[in-house]
Amino acid sequence: MKTASIPSLRVNPELRQAAESVLQNGETLSSFVEQSLRANIECRRAQQEFIARGLAARDEARKTGEYFADDEVLREMDDLLSHAEAKAGA
Repeated sequence: MKTASIPSLRVNPELRQAAESVLQNGETLSSFVEQSLRANIECRRAQQEFIARGLAARDEARKTGEYFADDEVLREMDDLLSHAEAKAGA
């Protein structure tokens, strides 16, 4: 597979210096930018999927008329967390 280029990016010297100051041993600025781009893409995909699930849940609730009170949901989440913590501690 052929590689493609990302358009060059003009930044102020302070931003470039900040990026260079956090490079790990043997890491290049190019690899840092590539990894940052990949991480941001993954984050945005996760956000899009989260919103899609929320909209689907909203539509399902409207269709079925089945809604849950916030205190009910929070109590259930607390129970799940307590169970997971107990399991992890065992």
